[in-house]
Amino acid sequence: MRNFFVYIFLTIALFAGAANPMATNYTFSQCHGSLSPYPDDINPAVYPDSLTPVFVNHVGRHGSRYPASATSCAKLSRALFIADSLGTITPIGRKLQRLVNEVIQKSNGQWGALDSIGEAEQRAIASRFFINFKPLFQSGKRIDAVSSYSPRSMMSMFTFVHQLSRMNNRLSYSTASGRDYSPLVRPFDLDTIFQQYIASDLWAQPYNQYFTAACPTSAIIRALGERFPYESEEQQRNLAITEYYVVAGCRAMGIDPSTSQFFSNEEYNALWSCFNLRQYLQRTATTVSVAPADIAAELLRDIIATFDKAVEGTDEVARLRFGHAETLLPLLSLIRLQGCYYATNYFDTVGQHWRDFDIVPMAANLQMILFRGPSGKFYLRVDLNEHPVSLIPNDNTLYLPWDVARRFLLDRIPLYL
Repeated sequence: MRNFFVYIFLTIALFAGAANPMATNYTFSQCHGSLSPYPDDINPAVYPDSLTPVFVNHVGRHGSRYPASATSCAKLSRALFIADSLGTITPIGRKLQRLVNEVIQKSNGQWGALDSIGEAEQRAIASRFFINFKPLFQSGKRIDAVSSYSPRSMMSMFTFVHQLSRMNNRLSYSTASGRDYSPLVRPFDLDTIFQQYIASDLWAQPYNQYFTAACPTSAIIRALGERFPYESEEQQRNLAITEYYVVAGCRAMGIDPSTSQFFSNEEYNALWSCFNLRQYLQRTATTVSVAPADIAAELLRDIIATFDKAVEGTDEVARLRFGHAETLLPLLSLIRLQGCYYATNYFDTVGQHWRDFDIVPMAANLQMILFRGPSGKFYLRVDLNEHPVSLIPNDNTLYLPWDVARRFLLDRIPLYL
């Protein structure tokens, strides 16, 4: 424990003094993080001619949306109103005020709803799904889809399935949503151990220590003015990360925020690193706790069970599940997928190794594809955001024999569950 506090002291001293060697230098677009729209430069994946796809498990996040709630916009708008009333607001602050008003006006009555960008993302992913796995689309086969009770997840499901039906209506399609599916797509609502973890200091203490040391307040000061009467340094930092959150979410709703007029690249990277670390600590298995990943155990069991049925023979050729970033992050961490799991006690290194913009942009998805070879043997390929990735650490094999992949996945399920 003594070494831990020495490390924290040195980290704070490092941020306060010389240049931070752990600082990142990602682009503004990358630093929109998990609030980013889905990439639009995806090419259909190919597989060997000797393999035939027979089943796909798809777990997807909802597409781009309006801000999840009015809370952040209201907080930032109030601070800007006070700055305006007191005469401390700057020209940059007025630009920010106009941007916040635009977000509020455009989102009014649609907070958290899937927008046209999100619908287009799901249509594009569904179209590539059809192109990539065309042998699945045979008359008499069926595709089943479920979603969380969240309207944006439901609409993502309907848009995806509707696009598949437009491209081939010879299959049977079924869709279902609601709280009955929360154990699979919203386990964070139900798991008491996870909820106790979120309410604890286990993650909050290391996060707050990093946030206090790393969060720059220079951008919010440039907006509200040097003489703005903050209640505390904590309020100043909270307003700084709120400004980041509002600006970072603009592109997902079709607004170009011209990010560089509000932040330097260094400031935006630092703010992103705080937002990124919070998700890392709250939603993945870490040296602090494995509780965030363990909540995905039932979903992983369901995935394995559907593959087992496909191997035995069934008319179902795909199972689609639509949820949230909070659905995908635990699952990806649980199976230790490349780039989605990082164990460290040095939390200032997280941004270099675990990046939310690579893992869960809007409409992020995990596709696990079961193929049959000429001999009748089955193989599994795993795609993250439509890019094949190796499943087993330190093994670059993309097409794993199903029995090997099955054992690996079963071993990821905690014994106590």
